[in-house]
Amino acid sequence: MNRIILTYIFIYPIKSCGGISLEKARIDHKGFEWDRRWMLVDEQRNFLSQRKLPQMTRIRVSIAGSHLRVDAPDMPALVIPLQPAENQTTTATVWNDRCEVVGYSKETDQWFSDFLHAKCRLVHMPDESLRPIDPFYAVSHTTTSLADGFPFLLLSESSLADLNSRLQKPVTMNRFRPNLVVSGCDPFAEDKWKKIKIGAQVFYVVKPCSRCIITTVDPATGRTGKEPLKTLATFRKVNGKVMFGQNLVHETPGQVSVGEQVDILEKWT
Repeated sequence: MNRIILTYIFIYPIKSCGGISLEKARIDHKGFEWDRRWMLVDEQRNFLSQRKLPQMTRIRVSIAGSHLRVDAPDMPALVIPLQPAENQTTTATVWNDRCEVVGYSKETDQWFSDFLHAKCRLVHMPDESLRPIDPFYAVSHTTTSLADGFPFLLLSESSLADLNSRLQKPVTMNRFRPNLVVSGCDPFAEDKWKKIKIGAQVFYVVKPCSRCIITTVDPATGRTGKEPLKTLATFRKVNGKVMFGQNLVHETPGQVSVGEQVDILEKWT
């Protein structure tokens, strides 16, 4: 039997913007530390994503000490504190959830508005802001960040290789914005997993991830096309939705590291 290994860890500090590859990552009650704790909102404080603004993929984010650095083509670097100076809490909407958030300065908001050519604001989700996941999938009252719905998305390298074998032009893993990438298993083996252990950390595989037009955005250019969603729809459609990758929730806070073994504790029957 092949040994399954965690090969990549990614976090996406600002929802729908560029990701960061890590060798190890801490897990708190919401998921990976710093993962999707910021997002851009419109004037009605509804979340913005690449679905409407594909150029968000060209915004690069890094964390240095107590600051967040944001870069984009033809823009000066933006450096802001991880904790906003403002302490006035407001609410913002992610899908059907209203979350407590804190805003940044007008200058910060203008930076994003200028690059995206759309009026928007940057908001931060403080630690004390709690957003429960759908109770149908909850394990130990699991909460999440500003992610679409779950703390973690897992995808295997073999599943991507299978997809790429069907495409005229291969796509890269960052099209799918996973948090956890594993190797050493068969294509789509993750569909059958129910409970796994990475190092000492236990995760529950609770729901397949339905994919949207964000997968058709080229991360390098922000341009959109039809693939890979068109091809995925030919062999990964379930009840009218295209599935690729698995949503996970965690049992407890902890840490995972690249290179750790992935053990399959339970499978769906």
